[in-house]
Amino acid sequence: MFGNEARRVVAWMNGCEGDPKLPIGSIETRTLTVVPSPSKAMERLSVAIRELKCSPLPLTSGILRLQVPIEEQIEAIEWLHAQHDNLPRCFFSGRRSRANGNGSNLLMDIGNENGDTSFTNNLVGVAGVGSAVFFQQLRPFSYHDWRSIKRFLSSECPLIRAYGAIHFDATANISPEWKAFGSFYFMVPQVEFDELEGSSMLAITIAWDNALSWTWDEAIHSLETTMQQIASVVVKLKKEASGESILRKTHVPNKTHWDLAVKKALQEINTSSSELVKVVLARSSRILTATNIDPIAWLASLQVEGEDAYQFCLQPPNGPAFVGNTSDYFTENG
Repeated sequence: MFGNEARRVVAWMNGCEGDPKLPIGSIETRTLTVVPSPSKAMERLSVAIRELKCSPLPLTSGILRLQVPIEEQIEAIEWLHAQHDNLPRCFFSGRRSRANGNGSNLLMDIGNENGDTSFTNNLVGVAGVGSAVFFQQLRPFSYHDWRSIKRFLSSECPLIRAYGAIHFDATANISPEWKAFGSFYFMVPQVEFDELEGSSMLAITIAWDNALSWTWDEAIHSLETTMQQIASVVVKLKKEASGESILRKTHVPNKTHWDLAVKKALQEINTSSSELVKVVLARSSRILTATNIDPIAWLASLQVEGEDAYQFCLQPPNGPAFVGNTSDYFTENG
């Protein structure tokens, strides 16, 4: 978890506030012609937005993705590092061993099982900024919220996805550093960069629903505001630890209490009458550094150290960055 300076507040649509029983008017993906570079993709998408402004869709709700394939393979995390940090952002990678190219891929595993898989089957990493629609509440995640998310998704458009996370213990009080996330937070990026095997893709997504007081015109204007902040020049990122000086660090619980907790958990598991086979323990570590840490640069260095792991980053508006490097993931297809 990385803190940050104050970030600009921008209005977006919260899909949880709608009626999940009402279907969205349209869910559509359009693939435009292939271009050689991200800058050309930006030009093509900017033209497409102007065309959409002149010919708005005659629907009260919908979600539309426009995607431009790029001939060059560019790393999604390098594209994200080139972007401003004052917008909500996310990053999710697959897990591929660089040594042999084998291993499962999280992005394939969480994809829809039907529909067009021409791009999803070779998806390596995804980075996104801005929010076409987000889903968030302070109360625990419910079936209503699940249906609210599914309302904007379709197996026919497998790359329209909601990326996010849910609070582990919905009954526990939310600590200050997690307030911006709520009990859960998911986002469909406004601008998304997909790293593919041998190529890349830049995409924009427009979502609107008059019932949520978020019209087509407002969605287009919000997207234009985000696009004005997008950098199309991507610089190679040094994937190495920056070595910031640590001023102070505290652990809760401390090492003594942590060792006691581990010992007690093992005793519980080894008891013949115990039904436990695994116990997950956690502690909070607060580290104060002399300079601010760039969460995306730090995450890039973790990619080198944990090549057989999944990397992710999730940062809501005006919130800290939640960064992880894990060998495990939790997902359910269907």
